[in-house]
Amino acid sequence: MGKYLDPRYDLTFKAVFEHPDLIISFLNAILPFKNGEVITEVEYLPVEMTNESPFKKFSIVDVRCKDQNGRQFLVEMQMYWTDEFKQRVLFNASKAYVKQADKKSDYKSLKPVYSLNIVNDRGFDGEEYFHQFQLAEKGNPDRIIEGIELVFVELKKFKPQTLAEHTMKRLWLRFLTEINEKTQEVPQELLDSPEICKAMAIVERGAYSDAQLEAYEKYWDTVSAEITLLNGHFRKGLREGEEKGLKKGREEGLKEGEEIGLIKGREEGAMEKNIENARKMKECGVDINIISAVTGLSTTDIEKL
Repeated sequence: MGKYLDPRYDLTFKAVFEHPDLIISFLNAILPFKNGEVITEVEYLPVEMTNESPFKKFSIVDVRCKDQNGRQFLVEMQMYWTDEFKQRVLFNASKAYVKQADKKSDYKSLKPVYSLNIVNDRGFDGEEYFHQFQLAEKGNPDRIIEGIELVFVELKKFKPQTLAEHTMKRLWLRFLTEINEKTQEVPQELLDSPEICKAMAIVERGAYSDAQLEAYEKYWDTVSAEITLLNGHFRKGLREGEEKGLKKGREEGLKEGEEIGLIKGREEGAMEKNIENARKMKECGVDINIISAVTGLSTTDIEKL
């Protein structure tokens, strides 16, 4: 058994970010705030219960909080990308935004909602690991309606060397991608950061009870089993798609062949008719050039008849 637990597990992820100083550091590092919009303090808000399956969460977040300006932050660690994931994120962020309203308030009092989704998988095309979504005018992306902002971070695409210009973002993402049960030696760069060093202490195996460690092992067994199941469904779908495509291709090929055969048959029939007409006209003494003009046959072919 290694010294550390993987921080991507629900229990460890929440244990790290239930500390105000760590969630503040994390959000300020990852979210693309404008100058002067940094978080200085947070208040934690209730989160809904989660399903036992790491792929079928009912919760909107693993961590939910609001800052000194009333902005809400929904933070979720998602192990596997699924087709409905983006829609669920949008739905839950929208729900959090709407829940702010009451009969006594107006729309101007609504505060922005930021949904930060850390995904241990590949979901979008391309090699960009960071994706930010806002409600913008088509053709004029600088014209934005404020209110809801969705951010996705694909850990599988993250490479530390691409973030030399943003130290804390790089450190937090390295913490999430490099620390696990196999970690023997923690990189000095991580230990030099007070926030990351504190997070490292929180995910030490010795900080958890036997029951928590058993749940931890069960969690990763479930992850492994469901990934195997999803990959099996993918391969089955791919195979069925290939079979359907092959069958359709054969049907379309047969149809196309029939059409080509029909056209070719018509052309051959017309040629035979022209040859027969040319033979009869030649027998009647019609000029060979006239026969060629009428039937479309060459004078050389007509002479051979």
